[in-house]
Amino acid sequence: MSRGFVKEDDQEEEPFIPPRAALPAGVINYVTPEGYQQLINERERLEEKLSQLNIENDKERRHARATFTGSLNLLNERIGSARILKPLEQTRDEVRFGAKVSFKFIDGKQKGSTRKFQLVGVDEATIKENKIAFVAPIAIALTGKKIGEVAQVNMGGEIQQLEILKIEYS
Repeated sequence: MSRGFVKEDDQEEEPFIPPRAALPAGVINYVTPEGYQQLINERERLEEKLSQLNIENDKERRHARATFTGSLNLLNERIGSARILKPLEQTRDEVRFGAKVSFKFIDGKQKGSTRKFQLVGVDEATIKENKIAFVAPIAIALTGKKIGEVAQVNMGGEIQQLEILKIEYS
């Protein structure tokens, strides 16, 4: 039908469905057991919100339903592709998925300062909790290193050296 015969009010805006955290193509979706449970809990919350949707206006209800359904579909894809890796089953003497790694900046703007991160799945990464995605450049640089070894990572356009101080699995 020609746009000349369509009322502007009849046009519905496509809902914006926020994308999931980036997972590079071809990369396995590793998650910790806790991260997997977070995904399941998120799905339960979305399903509950969808089932309790109580909006009178048809257009608003369709828009909200489409948004929740789209988010739920993306989440189900992520859950379906998840591969749970238990940190305690990793090699304990080097940095691997699930490790909590403490390191010291050897040079650069943060020289002498220490940080501690846990390497986790992309959906469970949150800087507030010092959890970084295993696909982040710093995580890639730290992976495979042992205590006392130095990792190099490009941070802010500079190559920085990080000395591994401690590796923990819980």
